Amino acid sequence: MRKLTYFIACSIDGFIGGPDGDAAFMVPFVDEEFLAFLKAEYPETLPTHGRRPLGIDDLPNKRFDTIVQGRASYELALKEGVTSPYAHLREYVASRTLSESPDPNVEIVSADLVGKVRELKAEDTGFDIYLCGGSAVAGELFDEVDELVIKTYPVVLGTGMPMFGTGFAVTEFVPQSVRSFGNGVVVRTYRRRR
Repeated sequence: MRKLTYFIACSIDGFIGGPDGDAAFMVPFVDEEFLAFLKAEYPETLPTHGRRPLGIDDLPNKRFDTIVQGRASYELALKEGVTSPYAHLREYVASRTLSESPDPNVEIVSADLVGKVRELKAEDTGFDIYLCGGSAVAGELFDEVDELVIKTYPVVLGTGMPMFGTGFAVTEFVPQSVRSFGNGVVVRTYRRRR
């Protein structure tokens, strides 16, 4: 069975964006060392329109072949005129407000997101599924998340958008790995204890 991996960036205090969702605080930390890590370990998490300038546009997918993201995350690309930000993956956008997809490579999931993800996880072949965010989508899919890859940036926001927009529920994850970078970023990987 394929895994759903929530691959997310956050502040030390666990926010993936400010109260308005702005995540610009992360940009200064994407330095040469950290970018080399992303290119080597998670190349498919870099948007298609950014892969060519990085010289990785023809790298094969390593971990993921499918992405699930929320409407707000998707709209960041749409504002830049990019209708298929992850064209190297199968793209699903969870939205109750988008009536139709602006791109044939992007499927809008307007109902039963959990059912769609379960269907994707049950496929016999392929790589894992990249859950890009945001908070509401991660909250809706919380019970389906098998793995967390948390890129923690060395800043405290104080308030903002939490990693999971859910109610209180203590859920145990098992640490798998930790990697630190010279810029202060720490990448931690956990798997859900089932």
